[in-house]
Amino acid sequence: MIKLNQKIERPSKDEIAAIAKFSPATIHEAQGRKGALSSRIKPVDHGMKLCGPAFTVKCAPRDNIMLQVAINYAQPGDIIVVSAGEYEEAGSFGDVLANACLAKGIGGLVTDTGVRDTVQLRELGFPVFSLSVCIKGTVKETLGATNEPITIGDEIINPGDIIVGDADGLVVVRKNEVRDVAKLSQAREDAEAGYIAAYKAGKSVVEVSNLEAVLKAKGLVVEA
Repeated sequence: MIKLNQKIERPSKDEIAAIAKFSPATIHEAQGRKGALSSRIKPVDHGMKLCGPAFTVKCAPRDNIMLQVAINYAQPGDIIVVSAGEYEEAGSFGDVLANACLAKGIGGLVTDTGVRDTVQLRELGFPVFSLSVCIKGTVKETLGATNEPITIGDEIINPGDIIVGDADGLVVVRKNEVRDVAKLSQAREDAEAGYIAAYKAGKSVVEVSNLEAVLKAKGLVVEA
């Protein structure tokens, strides 16, 4: 017997808003170059973004019964995160289920399997990040776990961790690190704004990045 776990310790709305201000790339760098999901998982449209707590679900390959269960029990703002064995040859999600998600206010879908109806998904604007696009249908046979730690895109995702995604990719922020990561991300953005201002003021990349001594130590000789 498999019991459905609905309990998630979600971050607060303020914590989610504090993280949502930053790109996945900024967050990844700020938290020590960790948390990035595999670059193979991409949005079906470059304009899609998501940020919210993970509602995790384990699906069997080419089987979407537990995905539908997750949609049924997820709360508004949740990001449904599906581990399905990195199976590319299945279209486990499309426009019909996207409409179900939108009706519930679900914040997005991240899956390591395939999706379909991508034209309609783009028109709907529901954020979908997937391993592949595939028209092949799925069965509804095998039960799996919900809101337990799962592995997707080479990262362990815990229920309630914050998932952030944009055109460049996805990153996870651990729910107990949210406030620290938000501060570190802001500091990184402030530093980068300073670099850009310095470039515009006429300083060189080598000067701004303090690379002259490093390059000299490595033996770089600049000929006149």
